[in-house]
Amino acid sequence: MIRNNKGFTLIELMVVVLILGILAAIIAPRIIGRTDDARVTEANIQIKNLETALKLYKLDTGTYPTTEQGLDALIEKPTTGVIPKKWREGGYLEVKKIPLDPWGNPYIYISPGLHGDCDIVSYGADGIRGGEGFDKDIENWNIQN
Repeated sequence: MIRNNKGFTLIELMVVVLILGILAAIIAPRIIGRTDDARVTEANIQIKNLETALKLYKLDTGTYPTTEQGLDALIEKPTTGVIPKKWREGGYLEVKKIPLDPWGNPYIYISPGLHGDCDIVSYGADGIRGGEGFDKDIENWNIQN
């Protein structure tokens, strides 16, 4: 009788470690009481992801979506303004939904921006422009790489 002893592959182990790491990153701040720090970090990551999607949009269409078209142009082909001819079927975000900031507010998108090709802003915990601490605005042109 031949026994088939199969173990875990390195990839399977790495996937498990990655999943545990993601769970720890989500759960640990809540346990430790640092949810506001985690929200600021999440907003920074979401803004960077939106910037990346906007750059892909520009590569395909030649321009960034206008302020009027907004971030929705990343998930649905614009029907106003300049209609892109080479818009990517399926959009530019993996999830077919524009995320709200971690405090449940929509991101502010301006194109052409005042600080670059386009500006993306979260107004922070209070949802109002300006502020200090966790109420401070999170702006794509001020995010450190």
